Amino acid sequence: MKTVLDGLLLPESARWHDGRLWLANWGTGQVLAVTPDGESEVIANVPTTMPFSIDWLPDGRLLIISGPEARLLNADLSTYADLSPVAALWNELVVDSRGNAFVNGFHDLQAPGVIAVVTPDGEVRQVADGILFGNGMAITPDDSTLIVAESYGNRLTAFDIAEDGSLSGKRVWAELGGDHPDGICLDAEGAVWYADVAGKYCVRVREGGEVLQKVETDRGCFACTLGGEGGRSLYILAAEWRGWENPFGDGPTGQVQVVEVA
Repeated sequence: MKTVLDGLLLPESARWHDGRLWLANWGTGQVLAVTPDGESEVIANVPTTMPFSIDWLPDGRLLIISGPEARLLNADLSTYADLSPVAALWNELVVDSRGNAFVNGFHDLQAPGVIAVVTPDGEVRQVADGILFGNGMAITPDDSTLIVAESYGNRLTAFDIAEDGSLSGKRVWAELGGDHPDGICLDAEGAVWYADVAGKYCVRVREGGEVLQKVETDRGCFACTLGGEGGRSLYILAAEWRGWENPFGDGPTGQVQVVEVA
């Protein structure tokens, strides 16, 4: 395990894009791109606190969720979509190759949440509900399946994706025992890596819940993604978690860590 970058406040939304690790540094509003050597560049300064997350449209345009403001933003911070008619607070974002942007959010943190889709023509509609604190999401390479981490449900849940972004066939992809999955990513074999804050680890599971590998760290794991040559470098976004009442603590403890995985 190697620390690539430290001094972050609360790093989230890990993405590998164009040879760099991208992340949202919660509490600062910064979207950062980080090289494998640890050189970082501020891509955007988003006027928000937490949560916010990132992904890209098929044409390469960056999208940013500004969670408390219920907006999906372009990189220049103009509004791509208003999410407020569906829910008040939004968390994670993932985009399929058709340009459908899936977002998960909440009416209330203590109540089941929703998933909405923003289609390429700008339509915003709810496509799923009953999500127990929706967190990281991933889409299979053939665009057929959306997998979402239900942190309060201790599971990964899957849906079938229609061309128009509608979701159906809700099912349990993997039960995770007592774990609370946060950020997730798919690997080349179709297994999922998920980050767990309380456990201070990232776990690789296959559909059905069989644990294939675990990587432990010294602080809470908020998100992870695969990158580097061959996609075998697991980048972990980790920080000390001090609770909802004081999420940023007394100073930055956030790090980008990397480890080679099988």
